[in-house]
Amino acid sequence: MGKTAMKTAGVLAAAIAALAGAAQAQTVPVETGVNGGSAVSLHLHPFLTPEEVSTLRLVASNDQALSLFVTSRTGHAALAVSPDEGFVRDGSAVPSAVALGDLPDAEAARTAALAACDGARKAQTPCVVVLEVAPSQ
Repeated sequence: MGKTAMKTAGVLAAAIAALAGAAQAQTVPVETGVNGGSAVSLHLHPFLTPEEVSTLRLVASNDQALSLFVTSRTGHAALAVSPDEGFVRDGSAVPSAVALGDLPDAEAARTAALAACDGARKAQTPCVVVLEVAPSQ
């Protein structure tokens, strides 16, 4: 295979992976609710273990648990984790799981949490958002 064909194959593979990732992101079930006046969305990615889902549901529904991750409810917040590293291992949050808050909008919260998680992860797979919090209106 020539260099041009290899480059084309590489670009095509990257495009297919990106489309597959976008399609997967669109099919992830989302649970929504209200916690302490904040709107909370939990993204149930298939890589999450039963323990992680239980912990995230507790965070999403319990005001005290949510306050451990989101200390202020004046802005938007997001929690991002690495699909390869997960959220909870051996009873503790993994170092690459990052929650950031007090951001001006949902997109800023997602972008900041993903960037921080991607910077902390050791695995190859990019981080995804598993929890989003919008301030009370």
